[in-house]
Amino acid sequence: MSDNQAGPDEAQTPDDLARYSTDGPVGIVTVNRPQKLNAISPRLMHAWWEALRTAEADESTSVVVLRSEGPSFCAGFDISGADPEPGQKVYGPDVLSRHAMLAEGMEFMLAHWYLRKPVIASVQGHALGGGCEIAMLCDITIAAADAKFGEPEVRFSDPGPGLIMPWIIGYKRARELHYLGDLIDAATALELGMVNRVVAVEELRSATMAYAQRMALIGPEALAAAKLGINRGADAAGFRSAIHAGLDVVAPLYAVDTAVGTEFRNRIARDGLKSALAWRRSQFDE
Repeated sequence: MSDNQAGPDEAQTPDDLARYSTDGPVGIVTVNRPQKLNAISPRLMHAWWEALRTAEADESTSVVVLRSEGPSFCAGFDISGADPEPGQKVYGPDVLSRHAMLAEGMEFMLAHWYLRKPVIASVQGHALGGGCEIAMLCDITIAAADAKFGEPEVRFSDPGPGLIMPWIIGYKRARELHYLGDLIDAATALELGMVNRVVAVEELRSATMAYAQRMALIGPEALAAAKLGINRGADAAGFRSAIHAGLDVVAPLYAVDTAVGTEFRNRIARDGLKSALAWRRSQFDE
């Protein structure tokens, strides 16, 4: 979820929205929509996805760092209700269209998990909704001390279809976070096993690159084989089937007008997204 009203990114080209660069054997995907807390618009999603494909194909690197510009890693998928962006595919309101829309987003997020090379997420600020799921789907997650994680979308009747959290932190805590939409800080995320390390905000980029460079000392064949072996084991245990089962269960809800969801959308249209989020958040803070 984004805390910003979003509009078309017409001033930015796809290359601007998600950049790919290298630092020796480390590929770097940089997400660049900071004015919207890197909320995932359709154009950003496809630019980001293409940057991941470029990172996958680059034979000069064996490790990928995923990082974002601005104060937040990713505030989730953009729910501002803005007009469609130029060239954007518009999905209908029916159940099958909503399922197709969510399935596209799910395959984008899973691209981090199934990339041949290890992906290290470098997380600052908000990692919410889809942003939280991407942080969990990366092989390693290094968080700044100011990072906050969570799945708040359940509060306006749009529970995230990427039910990845139970696989990472276990059912009890995942249920609590998914049912209530509460946010947790970086220290709690570390305790739960959602992230690997927590570092000072000002050290996040340097610490992430030092970690990535150290990992790149391992032979690329060994890294790729180790990742594939872990992923094959997860799939054998039902990971991919479980993720898609969750998608199938949750998708119909996106085609239903619930009382809370309708009020939330009405408030977005009338007062803007920030106001709608503040209205819903205030009910849980009382």
